[in-house]
Amino acid sequence: MELIWQGLVKALEMLVSLDPEIFEVTWLTLRVSGMATLISVLIGVPLGTLLALTRFPGRNFLVSLSNFGMGLPPVVVGLWVSIFLWRSGPFGALRLIYTPVAIVIAQAVIASPIVISFTLAAIQQINPRIRLQLLALGASRLQMLWSLVKEARMGLLAAVMAGFGGVVSEVGASMMVGGNIKGETRVLTTATVMEVNKGNFDVAIAISVILLLLAYSVTAALTALQQRRSGQ
Repeated sequence: MELIWQGLVKALEMLVSLDPEIFEVTWLTLRVSGMATLISVLIGVPLGTLLALTRFPGRNFLVSLSNFGMGLPPVVVGLWVSIFLWRSGPFGALRLIYTPVAIVIAQAVIASPIVISFTLAAIQQINPRIRLQLLALGASRLQMLWSLVKEARMGLLAAVMAGFGGVVSEVGASMMVGGNIKGETRVLTTATVMEVNKGNFDVAIAISVILLLLAYSVTAALTALQQRRSGQ
């Protein structure tokens, strides 16, 4: 209990003193995970909607693949992204390894299946008759799709929250593709691991508390938006 108390006090000290290093790491964490979540939404919502509304050979395989992807081990994603981004890899000439961009790519790979699966479930829950009614009233395909997305907005916001939660808390992929470089690619999760390895458990607890506060703040904001739109 004393160690936990020391960590809480240390976290308070960092926040009150506006520790520049911890704020730099926190800001990078928010930028990287936020960008990865945005990319996963841009990829996952259209693909999830497509899988929900169409039937074609191999669809069930793709659905099972997206559901399987929700449990992808981050270290496996980090390994494969690293292989592609190493200087000897297919995209080595871009020199993205050990940069924030590499972390964004890895986290987007992790979050995309989550968003796809949540979107698929949200769209499938809509009564199929609504789609037919919209088309019967003269709505174009694009207008029909937009109406369905608005109808499923609460589920889609849940997809965003799940995607963000999946990437802001992961450490394996960020460590492997980012390298935990101070001032460059160090995020809150990798900083926590580093402090544990150094034996600075009070600092590690402090950073973990800040990470939890960050994750909760973003989730609380999205939840408030979700519930306001639902009229709750």
